Amino acid sequence: MKTSDPHPIDPQRRIVTVAVALPVRETFSYSVPVHLADQIGVGKRVLVPFGRRRITGYLIGDGSSDRQMDVKHVLDILDDRPLFPAGMIPFFEWIATYYMHPLGQVIATALPAGLNLADVAILSITPSGQKAIGAAQLTPLEERVLPALDKRPTDLRQLQQAVGQPIARALIHQMQRRGWVQVERRIRARPVRPKTVRWVTLSGAGPLTTPLSKPRRVIRQILETEGDLSLANLQARRPGAPALVRAMERDGQVGIFEKAVYRDPFGDPIEPDAPPALTVEQTAAMQTLAPMLGQGFQSVLLAGVTGSGKTEIYLRLTQAALEKGIQVVVLVPEIALISQTERRFRARFGQTVAVLHSGLSPGQRYDQWCRITDGQAPIAIGARSCIFAPFENVGLIIVDEEHDTAYKQEGGLSYNARDLAVVRARHHDALVVLGSATPSVQSWHNTTTGKYATVALTRRINRRPLPAIRTVDLALCRDERGIHRYITPQLRQQIRQTLDDGNQVLIFLNRRGFSAFTICADCRQPIRCKNCDITLTLHQRANALRCHYCGFSRAAVGSCPACGSDNLRLMGVGTEKIEAAMAELFPDARVARMDRDTMTRKGATVKLLKDLKHRRIDILVGTQMVAKGHDFPGITLVGVICADLTLNFPDFRAGERTFQLLAQVAGRAGRGAQPGQVILQTFNPAHFSILAAKHQDFLAFYNQEIGFRKALGYPPFTR
Repeated sequence: MKTSDPHPIDPQRRIVTVAVALPVRETFSYSVPVHLADQIGVGKRVLVPFGRRRITGYLIGDGSSDRQMDVKHVLDILDDRPLFPAGMIPFFEWIATYYMHPLGQVIATALPAGLNLADVAILSITPSGQKAIGAAQLTPLEERVLPALDKRPTDLRQLQQAVGQPIARALIHQMQRRGWVQVERRIRARPVRPKTVRWVTLSGAGPLTTPLSKPRRVIRQILETEGDLSLANLQARRPGAPALVRAMERDGQVGIFEKAVYRDPFGDPIEPDAPPALTVEQTAAMQTLAPMLGQGFQSVLLAGVTGSGKTEIYLRLTQAALEKGIQVVVLVPEIALISQTERRFRARFGQTVAVLHSGLSPGQRYDQWCRITDGQAPIAIGARSCIFAPFENVGLIIVDEEHDTAYKQEGGLSYNARDLAVVRARHHDALVVLGSATPSVQSWHNTTTGKYATVALTRRINRRPLPAIRTVDLALCRDERGIHRYITPQLRQQIRQTLDDGNQVLIFLNRRGFSAFTICADCRQPIRCKNCDITLTLHQRANALRCHYCGFSRAAVGSCPACGSDNLRLMGVGTEKIEAAMAELFPDARVARMDRDTMTRKGATVKLLKDLKHRRIDILVGTQMVAKGHDFPGITLVGVICADLTLNFPDFRAGERTFQLLAQVAGRAGRGAQPGQVILQTFNPAHFSILAAKHQDFLAFYNQEIGFRKALGYPPFTR
């Protein structure tokens, strides 16, 4: 633990330990001034000096100082209440150690974005600098910097944007020594804060000494009848109310006060539902799982085929947890899935549900976080970051689709939320349930070694059959031209039949864009990314070539950048091209697409799912986003354009991911009253991953895959 020393320690002054939101491994000791002593609390943010800066830190406990050396003082307490409970600190420390990441940055990752304060160096021009503008002795860069600062004070980053090139700090120091520039450090205000609205009340209003005008009497009558109202509500009831209310406040006839409100991320209200009767298998699962709640740490793998009712098990377990007074965290792999899961939970548990994910605005996420810390929401649902929900007494953690790679966070703090769910459950002596129709090899191996218990659901609810899966060998279509190489006669015929029957179709291809790459037929050079040196994918609707690795984008070209030839060939296929082909082949069908390109706008996912539910879409084309846990009762046909795209990745998990994707997307068919079927097109119909997916046989896949892993020394046998 580091200390720093401008002032001697007062023996009566409290010493605290602070983790700062900087890439430093240590925690630091600070003393607490007397006027802040009664505000100190673990889990609060503090403003502390650090070198020449003032930064945000997180108070994680009492400190000690064996030597009577000097320490710096806490400058301010930034929160009225803790942002996380003290019980989460060992969890944060474990993450920092295991993932080798600074503790302060671990906590910063866990908290809602936009909360931290820091001071920045603001540059401004002096009178001497203004006189120097236009002087002969200025360098070319100084000739651009000084006029930019003359317009307005700014920080270094904004100044570099204004002049259009990097600026060395040495240049700023030199201009400061000459007296042309002065540097002032200012605290940059946080962009996220509680939202308040103005409310009007009669409470505290003085006695009426003069008669009221008719409009004022109307305002008074509304408040007397309905009690306190927001100014916006009052405006809706009585146009012109804001000006009237301000005048009435000046005359002491009403009072106005600010009231904190939560920004609602949910949208449409949800009708309460009634729990359905459980199947025999679901009843047996509940009899196994429910007694585990509150009985210490236990990990259970809930292996249930698609459509077997795992979500109802989650709901019943949540109800049992709430009855025991313990809190619940529910993780889903994709933001696109949260809407469906959140609606199911809200229909059952109402306003006790909070959501946490990156699709919320910063203000909405902050409000949801505060609802949890205030005890208003004992259930938190979200994507991987929801594992950090600030519960003191979490007793149940549910990880739906536990096999999904979306639980892995890359960049900054790199972690696997599924693994952290098990660790957090151990820290809180909680039950963790990992659910999947296609468990990961790692998790199933843990059941064979006794680390996890297992509960199985082998049948769909209401005795609905699993979809019939038929493979089509794409090698037989290699002589076809254009889109007919990818949409076989068998698939076209089955789509036509499904549409004629009034049902919906799901077409799956795990590659977005229009064509995989563009190549010059004369010089045989593909168009590559300038950063990654990999081929660019054509996105026709955006008229752009994009890199799916680094995000580089350029306008679609009409000629080869290498030789100038206009003889360019579009190779491969993506969801955009399949969407266009479906619209051309089936002009009477309403076609939509679900991939990262179409789901970027806020609310786009919810709108598409509503359209699908209300039968406003006949054919849905999508990537792996459509394969994960969605319940589409109207879909009776799933067509897989090419099952081999993930099979040949240079990754030892390629076979596992192929099996999981195919089994999951096949499970979207036949979830309603009509039986489902799947057309699975592949160049490798005899591959064991394809065969296992065809027969929906996870154990057959696992038994063959685990032998390869053990022979080659791959995980789960090594790390």
